[in-house]
Amino acid sequence: MIELRGDCGSCFGLCCVALPFTASADFARDKPAGTPCPNLREDHRCGIHARLRDEGFTGCTVYDCFGAGQKVSQVTFGGRDWRTGSREDARRMFDVFPVVRQLHELLWYLTEALTLPAARPVHADLRRLRERTEALTRGTAEELEALDVPAHREEVNALLLRTSELVRAGVGAKGRKKNRRGADLMGARLKGADLRGATLRGAYLIAADLTGADLRGADLIGADLRDADLTDADLTGAFFLTQPQLNAARGSSGTRLPDSVTRPAHWTA
Repeated sequence: MIELRGDCGSCFGLCCVALPFTASADFARDKPAGTPCPNLREDHRCGIHARLRDEGFTGCTVYDCFGAGQKVSQVTFGGRDWRTGSREDARRMFDVFPVVRQLHELLWYLTEALTLPAARPVHADLRRLRERTEALTRGTAEELEALDVPAHREEVNALLLRTSELVRAGVGAKGRKKNRRGADLMGARLKGADLRGATLRGAYLIAADLTGADLRGADLIGADLRDADLTDADLTGAFFLTQPQLNAARGSSGTRLPDSVTRPAHWTA
């Protein structure tokens, strides 16, 4: 899924301009939408990339555009730089970027769903919806601005829910009964918990202790894992887990991960 990962070398630093920052634990300062981050260089690269966490910009190290940046820069706007183009082009580029980012995130989930053998009964539907979503990302700026993203997301979500049911059905009855969808588990003590096949869709797991927890075959779509401790946890076969979610968590070399993500560099050895 390399085309669904950010390629900063093919982007005009859109996430550093289009999106707003709010001074917090994630960002060292405020920045309004449409205004370039002061750390953004003329070549669209970050001037403090190697020191982002030390400089108070942890949020930047967590973020991933799922490849939307290069799509908007090189496809939607044909390689036109917001710095040198018209003011209207720049505004439209900044407005379109979050739309394409949402579509690319949906493409990530649909693409992963197609790799899950248990979801074979809905593979044909997943493939058709993926093709339609990809086509939407290639629309004109005007078409993208007018797109009803929530309606499309709802259609995709219905199919992803069915995918989740099929996948978790093969994990074990005990795990399938663990419905934690949207649950408030902030700071929860879940050390060593058996969460096999659980649905944790949209659950708030901020700062939760998941040390040594068994999350095999769990549905993690939209789960908030900021500062969650995944040390020595087993996420083998966990699905709909994205790299930004993992980057926001803490873990170790003993944390077992699905093949769709990579171990964050800031995790302890």
